[in-house]
Amino acid sequence: MTSSPSTPSSGLTYRDSGVDIEAGEALVDAIRPAAKATDRPGTMGGLGGFGALFDLKAAGFTDPVLVSCTDGVGTKLTVAIDNDLHETVGIDLVAMCVNDLIVQGAEPLFFLDYFATGRLSVASAAKVVRGIAKGCELSGCALVGGETAEMPGMYADGHYDLAGFSVGAAERTALLPAGIAAGDTLIALPSSGVHSNGFSLVRRIVADAHLTWTDPAAFAPGRTLGEAFVEPTRLYVRSVLALHKAGLLHGAAHITGGGLPGNLPRVLPEGLDAVIDQTWPIPPVFKWLARTGNVDGAEMLRVFNCGIGMILITPEPEKVLAMLAEQGEPAFRIGSIAKAESPDSKPDLKMQVTPDFRAA
Repeated sequence: MTSSPSTPSSGLTYRDSGVDIEAGEALVDAIRPAAKATDRPGTMGGLGGFGALFDLKAAGFTDPVLVSCTDGVGTKLTVAIDNDLHETVGIDLVAMCVNDLIVQGAEPLFFLDYFATGRLSVASAAKVVRGIAKGCELSGCALVGGETAEMPGMYADGHYDLAGFSVGAAERTALLPAGIAAGDTLIALPSSGVHSNGFSLVRRIVADAHLTWTDPAAFAPGRTLGEAFVEPTRLYVRSVLALHKAGLLHGAAHITGGGLPGNLPRVLPEGLDAVIDQTWPIPPVFKWLARTGNVDGAEMLRVFNCGIGMILITPEPEKVLAMLAEQGEPAFRIGSIAKAESPDSKPDLKMQVTPDFRAA
């Protein structure tokens, strides 16, 4: 007598080795409604197939160029895991990808995630993926699929890692950066906090100060350090794309790992520099990190976003600021684009003002 594939075996099973196929199936069932809520024009099919289909024509594109990004959340995940705060790291994952897409003028179309763990907790994983779906929904981006990998021995109990992959599109004539010139204005959009970069230093500062994640956050009254530091990365999709579609942008820079000096020059053509000549409000969390960790200003700017999550480059700053105000988006001027000393020099960032991270 032979058994069917669904007949339980009396021998060694995959579950005995630490992989629970039924748990994976339960996770797909748990997240299906959240993924369905992210459907947008162009989406074809649903979760469960071997691949996801997307119809660019149905999404309204005529002569599109595809733009793709991939990223993770980094060691911010350890803060979320240690504090059992899984609800918002999915937003971080989406934001780290789609915020990169929009600086190239691309509209995020669809997103896939990779969730890897040693032993799958359906409850925790479902919270993470619902956060991913929320980030996609806020970005107008469809969550079309993903992969859950249960790998015993690879991760400590309760730990997991995330990777995200997003694809967007822009009409061929609407790619950014384009037309950046001396005299353009730099407009900053505030961050929501540390976002998802620099957490190895954050964790070192907390440890060296002999603090725990359950201690009160001096810079965020009413919250613990853990709660304050898992504040999700801000999504800039709707406001930036609205400005781009209005023809007001020459470029934009997502301020992630490497801070202002590592990211703003990336979008500039040769022979131009970015000049920061105005200070901006430094959120309390960065002042706390600088003072508690004895981190100097140059290192703060090199590691963290320091309160600026996105920089817009525009020839029409008044129109940009007015449009952002109508959307309820805070923004402020911080500088301009200037000609470099040599027309073929590598783009650079010139800091004419230095933020005071030690001020009260």
